[in-house]
Amino acid sequence: MDDIEQVANRLLAEAVQRRASDLHLVPRRHDAIIRLRLDGMLIDVGTISKETAERVIVHFKFLAGMDIGERRRPQSGAMEVNESGETVYLRLSTLPTLYDESLVIRLLPQRFSLPLRELSLFSHSTARLFSFMQQPQGLVLLTGPTGSGKTTTLYTLLDVCQAERQRNIITLEDPIEKRNDRFLQVQINEKAGITYAASLKAALRHDPDVLMVGEIRDHDTAAIAVRSALTGHLVVSTMHAADAVGAVYRLHEFGVSPGDLAETLLAVSAQRLVELRCPLCGDNCHPACRRLQRRRRAAVHELLYGSALFDVIRSLSGEGEQRLRPHLTLARLIRKGIALGYLPTRALELVGGGER
Repeated sequence: MDDIEQVANRLLAEAVQRRASDLHLVPRRHDAIIRLRLDGMLIDVGTISKETAERVIVHFKFLAGMDIGERRRPQSGAMEVNESGETVYLRLSTLPTLYDESLVIRLLPQRFSLPLRELSLFSHSTARLFSFMQQPQGLVLLTGPTGSGKTTTLYTLLDVCQAERQRNIITLEDPIEKRNDRFLQVQINEKAGITYAASLKAALRHDPDVLMVGEIRDHDTAAIAVRSALTGHLVVSTMHAADAVGAVYRLHEFGVSPGDLAETLLAVSAQRLVELRCPLCGDNCHPACRRLQRRRRAAVHELLYGSALFDVIRSLSGEGEQRLRPHLTLARLIRKGIALGYLPTRALELVGGGER
């Protein structure tokens, strides 16, 4: 077992050292392949024997409190490790496949937040985002795919907001990805009846200034988040949507009326993490050079607010025959980054290269 523990520790150490966001153990017919997701790209880093892979997966499942005897059903778990003096939170997911179980480990370093100057590729986006956090009430939404940095953005904004404004911040998360002693953090547990809706109701009685809801995922959560904003609280949350306009439509699909949206919704941010252009190698950075770079990616934020947001909300009530006022879309912002030399040309692949 010591040998397996050493293999597992070595895999984690390499993932942390290379600043990978995910570690994959993928079973094949005769062996298993090890992959790391680096800056959004999945890279093969080696293979191990089938038997070793099975024992490593059992080892991780045991440490994460998962059922080591269950191999036919998907499972999820979580644990914390200390690697090179850094606390890293791990989220584990197993999936039965044709050959054996596959394991994916999401690595979440417990650094609370980024410096505010590194929050976005463009400083005007950072300033605008932080201005929304200084409002006394309203709803701010962040959208983007998994791994786009929404949680880091939220924690950075909340951290600065608490430090500068001394606000009482309560977060409702499933799971809690980054621990921060400055906030009151509530772990959502649907099986135990600790739902987003129930926790929001309870948090409102706890004298909050800012409520952070990990994700608006259904009608009940959307209704209570909007109601909280209507009663004088600042609510920030995330939602899965293709872009900022899509997030407004999705809130409406969850039953939020255009009137309530107009009264509460301050802004929607659609976020993507984009690879920075290497100042030495250009568009194609050598892997050895990539390892030396402290900052390899930056966030780009499409912000929908003000009159442009109001036009979208009006269109929900059938008043949208007029032309919607333009705003800076992700495609336009990425093109700007390419023109300024910040981003490689392939960055446009994140939005299909279109001017949406």
